[in-house]
Amino acid sequence: MADWHPPHTAGLTSTQRSRVEYARQDLDRARAEDLARLDAAGLILLVERLRSRLGDVLDVIDEIERT
Repeated sequence: MADWHPPHTAGLTSTQRSRVEYARQDLDRARAEDLARLDAAGLILLVERLRSRLGDVLDVIDEIERT
């Protein structure tokens, strides 16, 4: 399987690129977690972290649409 490369992000500000990259890194870490080994509290924290990152990426999309 080929390594995935992020799409072209030249239209983003450096702050927006950072926000998207943080979300991408959190998603990658969640994929690497052995979810079966996390207790309920760990799963809740993981979901909340991903939910926060998703909200941030959606905010970036809104910012782009306004420009």
